[in-house]
Amino acid sequence: MKTFVKRMLRKIDKVLILFALLNFIAGSELTAIGKPKQNSDSASYISLTGKIIDKDSRNPIMFANIFLTGTSIGTVANADGEFLLKVPNERLNGEVSITHIGYKNFKSAVEKMRNTENTVVLEPELISLKEIIIQNENPVDLLKKAIQNIPKNYRNTPSMVTGFYRETIKQNRKYVSVAEAVLETYKAPYDRLGSDKVKIVIGRKSQDVKKMDTVVVKLEGGPVTPFILDIVKNPEDILSEDIFKYYNYSLSGQVSLDNTRCYVVEFDQKPFGDLPLYKGKIYIEADNYAIAGLEFSISEYGMPLANSLFVKKKPLTLKFETQGADYYVRYVKSNGKWNLNYVRAELKFKCKWKRRLFSSTYATMSEMAVTDIDTTNINKFKTSETTKLSDIFSDKVEDFKNTEFWGDYNIIKPDESIQTAINKLSKKLKKK
Repeated sequence: MKTFVKRMLRKIDKVLILFALLNFIAGSELTAIGKPKQNSDSASYISLTGKIIDKDSRNPIMFANIFLTGTSIGTVANADGEFLLKVPNERLNGEVSITHIGYKNFKSAVEKMRNTENTVVLEPELISLKEIIIQNENPVDLLKKAIQNIPKNYRNTPSMVTGFYRETIKQNRKYVSVAEAVLETYKAPYDRLGSDKVKIVIGRKSQDVKKMDTVVVKLEGGPVTPFILDIVKNPEDILSEDIFKYYNYSLSGQVSLDNTRCYVVEFDQKPFGDLPLYKGKIYIEADNYAIAGLEFSISEYGMPLANSLFVKKKPLTLKFETQGADYYVRYVKSNGKWNLNYVRAELKFKCKWKRRLFSSTYATMSEMAVTDIDTTNINKFKTSETTKLSDIFSDKVEDFKNTEFWGDYNIIKPDESIQTAINKLSKKLKKK
């Protein structure tokens, strides 16, 4: 069992840390091609910053959506609940909305949120459980029903999925790597063995980022990672019945998820053994027991055990400390079947050289949003066309460069939500 779980964890996010002595160069804005762009329009917008927390626990709420009401301008909070939203000057009279599964929507005038570090408190929005549900449902039974109903709730035929992928690496507060791509994926059926095949169609990376000093950090796995995190397809260390004995479960209530009533099953790793496992929430549709979403992190107990699993290579004199590994997976229902819709993964760690005073904190982020699903024109790619788990996306993405495709959208904005980027490219994505 231990070997099995380690094998699954090694598929997710791995960092390759190489020794390098590089000069410190800070860019003002991240551009896809050409020379560094000066921040000439810095006065054309204001930046709203803050942190989103739970009203009861006061814990940060990760991956909440922050946007200007009625527009496509938005962003997503990081794993610590922190956010930065850039508001154009012509929208200063507008309204900020913040949403997250299981919480009441928050709204505030832009003017009330400027010139301060905002702490936004979201209030849980739970649907009261009927007495008969409390008596007859327990979390493990719900999970078993969800597993049994996968063939009914998800596609049992292959499909072609188009997605938009973005990957970033930050050293302390500066971006050191930013890349994005349009993907095509052969999505294997959920009711049988068979892996998804991911192909990069068009990609690019920023040439104007801060250069990494002391170490070079690279992320392995790239566009394959979101599909590995399709927990319904790859249930190994969260939804597999073999793993249930390693977790404590509780049924914390019900929430409305896109007007669909869902049970909320919370889980956390039991404090024994030497396996780095998870804690989090699973959202299960109340009517058909479909997995509608998950949010999970490496458990506090498992965190010290996970260090060696996230690092593929590093210098012997460099100390690596995992500080967080957070994941969010979302499904949506279409034509009676649930489909993978959005995946986000964040890994935070600290690097420190032995016998040196200062350390650096790094944060890697990868996210993928599905833009189209085709169930008719199926094309299972050749192995030579697909991207692999061993690939380093930021090194290969320039091979798929197409300046004409990006057009006026020639600036990569890593703080911009991936949905905003998709909206800007929607016509070209449909053509692709």
